[in-house]
Amino acid sequence: MIALDEDWIADHPLPPPGSDTDKNDRGRVLAVGGSTTVPGALLLTGEAALRAGAGKVQLATVAPVAIGLGLRFPEAAIYALDQNSNGELASISASEIARLTEACDALVLGPGTGQHADSVDILAEIVRSETQVPLLLDAAFLRALPPVAREVAAYRGPKVLTPHPGEMATLMDCAPEDICCELAEAAAARFGATVVLKSARTWIATPGRQSLLYDHGSPGLATAGSGDVLAGIIGGLLARDVAPHDAAAWGVWIHGEAGRKLTADIGLLGFLARDIIPLIPSMLRYSAGSRG
Repeated sequence: MIALDEDWIADHPLPPPGSDTDKNDRGRVLAVGGSTTVPGALLLTGEAALRAGAGKVQLATVAPVAIGLGLRFPEAAIYALDQNSNGELASISASEIARLTEACDALVLGPGTGQHADSVDILAEIVRSETQVPLLLDAAFLRALPPVAREVAAYRGPKVLTPHPGEMATLMDCAPEDICCELAEAAAARFGATVVLKSARTWIATPGRQSLLYDHGSPGLATAGSGDVLAGIIGGLLARDVAPHDAAAWGVWIHGEAGRKLTADIGLLGFLARDIIPLIPSMLRYSAGSRG
């Protein structure tokens, strides 16, 4: 395990955008989630993805909140999905989500979803489909993993999982207080994925790569919506064809360093998840030959 710090970032710059790039070349993110209870989560995820350099964002959410989300986020394409009786994503929406993945370069599945989403059925259909786009799983779709673990492990596209301790406990049938680097590595091996185990200390584990530890975050990042922003940053980088391990590391570092800056500027507590988003572009650093 090595430290995720300024030295690591300097040694792993992001690929520069070409001078003649267009919005499709920069990558298209599809973020799926939300509910009638948490209608704005995808706004955080989608804007973070654009701020991380993605060229296009598509948001798919339950029909009752789709119009409001679109009016609030004019840069995004919005798709209305079927809801179940709890105002969460319904299993019937799985085929539409699978269709939408045909026109995206990264799929972020889960921000703003809760325990009553039909997440197992949706996830099963997605991972059994022909798509190979990078897949990031968050929130309810992490808790849906164990019943379809074999199918998820066999999914042919890159995968990133972003569990907090409670979600990791469900994934690995352990106690939340048992979180550690070895647990993240075990989950990465089980699911064939990059695992971002989020807590006051964040571990990043990928099969075949040396694990990373970021331990410079701010307590203020433990706030509603913070994980939705992190998912969007990583998703935006995945859409730009950054490898999962590096996309996860850059996402964690940007997220954490933004928290440190907000702590210095605002205070230890009290800043909001949406305050992180405007800081993202200034923290992107590219390899020689581009600006960033």
